Amino acid sequence: MAEEKRCLAEKVIVALDFDQPEAALQTAERLRGSGCQLKVGLELYARAGLSIVARLAEQGFPVFLDLKLHDIPTTVEKTLRCLLASEATLFDVHCLGGLEMMTRAADLCHAAGKKLLGVTVLTSMNGQTLRDIGCGDGVAEQVLRLASLARRAGLDGVVASPWEAAALRAECGENFLIVTPGIRPAGDAVHDQARTATPAAALRAGSSLLVVGRPVTRAPDPRAALEHLWD
Repeated sequence: MAEEKRCLAEKVIVALDFDQPEAALQTAERLRGSGCQLKVGLELYARAGLSIVARLAEQGFPVFLDLKLHDIPTTVEKTLRCLLASEATLFDVHCLGGLEMMTRAADLCHAAGKKLLGVTVLTSMNGQTLRDIGCGDGVAEQVLRLASLARRAGLDGVVASPWEAAALRAECGENFLIVTPGIRPAGDAVHDQARTATPAAALRAGSSLLVVGRPVTRAPDPRAALEHLWD
C-alpha cells in the first residue's frame, strides 16, 4: 500500500502558492519523502526568487518553475538563460507567444537537459472569458490549436485543464506531457477554477501530472492530504 501511494504521489505537483518562503519550506518539509514534485509560481518567486528553488531542490524535490513566460522571442530566450541556471527541472511559456518564441525556448531548455511546457488556456477561464478577449472558438478548440503549435515547436507538453486531457491525449500521443491544474478531491471547493476534476478522473482522461495546491497546502496535515487525494 505504501508503494502504491508513492506511485500515485509521483504524479502530483504540489503548488506552493505562498507569499512567504518559510511557509513554503515548512510545507515542503512535511511532504519530504512522499514522492511528489513541487511548483514555484509567480507569488513565491516574486518574494524569494531563484533561492527558493535551490532550497527546495536541496530537500530532494523536482521543481517546476511556473512563470508562464510570454514576451518577444529574444526576451524569453534571455530570461530562460538566467532561469536555466537554477535547479528547476521543468519550465513553461505561454503558447500565445507564438511558434518562434516556443521553438527557441524549447531548444534552449533541451540543450540544458530540462523540459518545457506550453500554457494553453488558464483553468480559471471559460468560453465567455475567451470571447471577452476576442477568441471566438470554444475552450477545447483553442486548447487543441495551441497544443498542436506547442508540439510543432518541440515542447515536451502543455498545461491544460482535465476537461481537455482526453482530446489532447488522442491528438498528441502517449509521450506528450499533459499537466493539469484545477484538480480537486470530490466535494472540495473549486475556488477560482472554472474547469476542474478529481485526481482519479483526470488520470483516467489522460493527464500525465496533476497540479494540486490548496487541498494539500492548506490542510492541517499536508502529507496525509496528499495521500488521501485518491479517496
